[in-house]
Amino acid sequence: MDLETINKKLEKKLKPERYRHTQGVMYTAASMAMRYGYDIQEALTAGLLHDCGKFGTPKEQARLCKKYGITLSDAEMEVLPLIHAKLGAYLAKAEYEVENERILNAILYHTTGRPDMTMLEKIVYLADYIEPGRKMIPGLSEIRTLAFTDIDQAVCLCAKNTLAYLKWQARPVDTMTAKTYEFYSNK
Repeated sequence: MDLETINKKLEKKLKPERYRHTQGVMYTAASMAMRYGYDIQEALTAGLLHDCGKFGTPKEQARLCKKYGITLSDAEMEVLPLIHAKLGAYLAKAEYEVENERILNAILYHTTGRPDMTMLEKIVYLADYIEPGRKMIPGLSEIRTLAFTDIDQAVCLCAKNTLAYLKWQARPVDTMTAKTYEFYSNK
């Protein structure tokens, strides 16, 4: 399925603010792909589809996962906002005809990251965090700069800030986010 068709389907399916965010991530991912010499088409596709599973409430997303046979971990059931990544990777393949494993994995890991990410995974993980429509939060300017100068340091700082925010909010932390930070802080 081409980007224009995917774009039209997502515009109908997502809330307007989610759709605008998706556009921002898509273009940020493309810019980062240009910077790092990565395939722009893959970055555009992964950026556009990264939140394709983020419609409805997290409980509705969990019900869809059950319907489609997507196994959710205890951590995902405890931290419901993580569910959309797994659902999104499934929907990207089932509804949007994406067969490219690099793109599917970039969607799958865009919320938590993972140790030793591929370039596309790092691009989408960061593009989701730094896209122009994001509210200014502490450290965002630095991560935006690092994303285009030292991508691994940007991933490290992004994971660190996410962990600090979750701790400050007294919210549960998915272990993969902690593992991502640990891996990139030791790199």
